[in-house]
Amino acid sequence: MDYVTLNNGVKMPILGYGVYQITDQTECETCVADAISVGYRSIDTAQAYGNEEAVGRAIKKSGVAREELFITTKVWISNAGYDKAKSSIIESMSKLQLDYLDLVLIHQPFNDYYGTYRAMEELYKEGKIKAIGVSNFYPDRYIDLVQFTEVVPAVNQVETHVFNQQIKAHEIMNKYNTQIESWGPFAEGRNDFFTNVTLQAVGDTHNKSIAQVALRFLIQRGVVVIPKTTHRNRMEENFNVFDFELSAAEMEKITALDTGESAFFSHYDSKTVEFLTDYGKKELK
Repeated sequence: MDYVTLNNGVKMPILGYGVYQITDQTECETCVADAISVGYRSIDTAQAYGNEEAVGRAIKKSGVAREELFITTKVWISNAGYDKAKSSIIESMSKLQLDYLDLVLIHQPFNDYYGTYRAMEELYKEGKIKAIGVSNFYPDRYIDLVQFTEVVPAVNQVETHVFNQQIKAHEIMNKYNTQIESWGPFAEGRNDFFTNVTLQAVGDTHNKSIAQVALRFLIQRGVVVIPKTTHRNRMEENFNVFDFELSAAEMEKITALDTGESAFFSHYDSKTVEFLTDYGKKELK
């Protein structure tokens, strides 16, 4: 496993396991247990995923020492603001059966995210959170937050894959010493991701799958990745990306796949913002 060192000295695995959309509690617990068994030590969840308790049970039963694990969760829009965010993070720790969290992110750049961040800064200083950051913060709101908060975000988790490589945003994060982390490294199969001829040709050269090539490309660019799958064999495949290296020419070919546009939605689109903020007004169950 390779690691990145965050801006506060904390080491984070460059490859982790994400549990987005694994809503069945039993399935989620099994998947996290499988992932840890395969060798994953970074697990990414969120309040809005509704599966923190399942993740916590799998961690508890794994037998792996707490210090070997890197656990991330995210504060949802409905829990924004200093008081609600702080209590929600404590609740997340309880659900996960942990006495500290390795990373907490603001899930979306809406509602009172400044109040949320102040609560996170306080818990960070108390040692209950080892690192704090954001998710889905585009350069404008990201820079705004950096300029007016005490603790520079350690991580910004954004849509990042071969079709949307976030090159400019990555440059800005590097400027302020924030680690970029990818969600959706496979673009959820959009744009015919799993039949892409460029990725397939590169994969054939290394006897690797399209998924492995895509992950390797991001890793070589210094992007943290958290691929999600419910199949153990795919977990093993996604984990097996440290025994080959893409050449400069291969990296260039894959770089050329970048469209510079989201394969999902844009936070600059008014309808997207209305949808997310309307949804964010609802209290989590």
